[in-house]
Amino acid sequence: MELTLPLLLHVVLLLASHSLVNAEGGNATTYIVFMDAARMPAVHRTPAHWHAAHLQSLSIDPARHLLYSYSAAAHGFAAALLPAHLPLLRASPEVLQVVPDTVFQLHTTRSPEFLGLLAPAYQPAIQNLEAATHDVVIGVLDTGVWPESPSFAGGDLPPPPARWKGVCEAGVDFPPSLCGRKLVGARSFSRGLRAANGGAIGVGKREFRSARDRDGHGTHTATTAAGAVVANASLLGYAPGTARGMAPGARVAAYKVCWPEGCLSSDILAGIDAAVADGVGVLSLSLGGGAAPYFRDTVAVGAFGAAAAGVFVSCSAGNSGPSGATVSNSAPWVATVGAGTLDRDFPAYVTLPTGARLAGVSLYAGPSSSPRPAMLPLVYGGGRDNASKLCLSGTLDPAAVRGKIVLCDRGVNARVEKGAVVKAAGGGGMVLANTAVSGEELVADSHLLPAVAVGRSVGDKIREYAARGGRPMAMLSFGGTVLGIRPSPVVAAFSSRGPNTVVPEVLKPDMIGPGVNILAGWSGVAGPTGLAKDGRRTHFNIISGTSMSCPHISGVAALLKAAHPNWSPAAIKSALMTTAYTVDNTNSSLRDAADGSLANPFVYGAGHVDPQKALSPGLVYDISTNDYVSFLCSLNYSLPHIQVITKMSNITCPRKFRPGDLNYPSFSVVFKKKSRQVLRFRRELTNVGPATMSVYNVKVSSPESVSVTVTPAKLVFKKAGQKQRYYVTFRSKANQSSAKPYFGWISWVNDEHVVRSPVAYTWKM
Repeated sequence: MELTLPLLLHVVLLLASHSLVNAEGGNATTYIVFMDAARMPAVHRTPAHWHAAHLQSLSIDPARHLLYSYSAAAHGFAAALLPAHLPLLRASPEVLQVVPDTVFQLHTTRSPEFLGLLAPAYQPAIQNLEAATHDVVIGVLDTGVWPESPSFAGGDLPPPPARWKGVCEAGVDFPPSLCGRKLVGARSFSRGLRAANGGAIGVGKREFRSARDRDGHGTHTATTAAGAVVANASLLGYAPGTARGMAPGARVAAYKVCWPEGCLSSDILAGIDAAVADGVGVLSLSLGGGAAPYFRDTVAVGAFGAAAAGVFVSCSAGNSGPSGATVSNSAPWVATVGAGTLDRDFPAYVTLPTGARLAGVSLYAGPSSSPRPAMLPLVYGGGRDNASKLCLSGTLDPAAVRGKIVLCDRGVNARVEKGAVVKAAGGGGMVLANTAVSGEELVADSHLLPAVAVGRSVGDKIREYAARGGRPMAMLSFGGTVLGIRPSPVVAAFSSRGPNTVVPEVLKPDMIGPGVNILAGWSGVAGPTGLAKDGRRTHFNIISGTSMSCPHISGVAALLKAAHPNWSPAAIKSALMTTAYTVDNTNSSLRDAADGSLANPFVYGAGHVDPQKALSPGLVYDISTNDYVSFLCSLNYSLPHIQVITKMSNITCPRKFRPGDLNYPSFSVVFKKKSRQVLRFRRELTNVGPATMSVYNVKVSSPESVSVTVTPAKLVFKKAGQKQRYYVTFRSKANQSSAKPYFGWISWVNDEHVVRSPVAYTWKM
């Protein structure tokens, strides 16, 4: 019989997650199909009905092929399609674009104090803000959530805001009753992954087919953003104290879109779409893929719809540093967040018989191979070939390493996996030594055996000592938790860097936040290493990555949204950027952990976030949805591609608008090589300070090779909300043959505020 649309859609929900094979045995591939909403016939009550009917009109069975219908953050649907279906859809006037599903990856306490959120002078304001954040829901797209974590206790919170429409989906080991006043929503999205993976999820890993988090990553990011206050928190005694998220009064909604196999773009877009419809105020995505035009970047498309709905979207910059041009999530309507260190460390030491005591880090908390630290034989390359120096699985000879400390080079396999390999071979301890790739960056891990991680220079000393022959020995010792580390913050070596390869005229990343050795909540079924053989269990874990810095910004954005509910997402991001700082706690310029050199805006963006100053920035660079449309037009995207991103049908592109004219809080000036080029940009500032008269004077810092003129040089604001425009002329003074970038700043200054924007200068052919 022929199915009616309501019944058909019900069947779609039941069948869509199954592997699809046609009658001839051909396998289907998942695609995202973007539709022109203006062409939806009035006969259809919802976009979902239209999408199903459209497939049916092309003789494509929606009950068998349709996976998701999108309408809140994007217009379109995801479907598992056969090759013969593609030309039918692409020839349809209602279809704007058909793109294949792609895989994204995750970008993998002390933070509130370090960010100044617990400073005594700030307490009256923060207490008022925490009450206001009760109305802000932070949506976290990740691996799900462990609802029993003490960081999700919400007994003292009032009921969720009346506008909240989210739900707590029932699933495997996840009854709806696990949600409450802190965790107000939990959903899972896996149809795209299951369609691409033959219906399987987490083969051999006993993954929960629900919003429950087996991995731990999602629980960590969610509690970093908005975890409740939990006393006596630590990881096996490390980083002891009171744990709390950036916005402990805010609510959390978990959208599980990542699984052991990765995060499918169709599932991510479904999560964003649901979060916007549910009513989140902030979205936090600690995941990313490769660089692509924005109309082919699912996160960029979904984030545009979210931002247009008033949702602040924070994304991790990626963990592909220290190489340049590696930053991901580079759309200007997204806050792109890099990672820096805290002023807290976990020192550990490698002592040699020569008396040298070499410093490293460790989170090892188990028993040592002897009651007190003692010298043990040291071996480097305890196997048949050079692969044993990397301590890869199966490369170590137990007879060569048993009872000894094994020196392992960092790289190829996971740091904690190296420790497991050494332990399985009978080793008594491990020294994990950086190579040139990771430089001097130190990341602490909770290893399964006594282990110390050391930087490249210390590693080279130990390698040289081990290569001398004789009977090399070493002793490992552990120093616990130390606060007040100087210098800090330091930009993490792994943090991805600019320039922005998608649109070089938009400077990315936008800012950095704490992302190294961060303590936050954890899954109840995963050990701190995440390895299957790790039987330890803890409520909290310490991990690193831009995955960790992203939710810091998400939580701070929730505070700003509570303090200024009428601010747009662009205004909030502007406040975070223009008040960021670029000096460490020794009053020196921020440094790069990769080699200790001075960092720059391609590494840290506008600088390290300063929540206190961001609450009162004085002026903001605001950006409307129409401004973003003009920006997209300037990229020479086709109208269908702009429609894919914006969901708009009637688009008129301005004649004179360049990518650099977007009212962004930073500047990326791209000159042509071997020419004395002149570029003129415009910007507009909005007064969010006092209603009385405020006068700001411009201050410019630029390299000798570029002259900068700002007109006017003074801005006078007479009332709150008033807007003033200014123009900047950049002149390249001489021919440039070097590929080296240069940097500077443009600041608007008065007695109370410094509104500062970084400027990057590059030259290209």
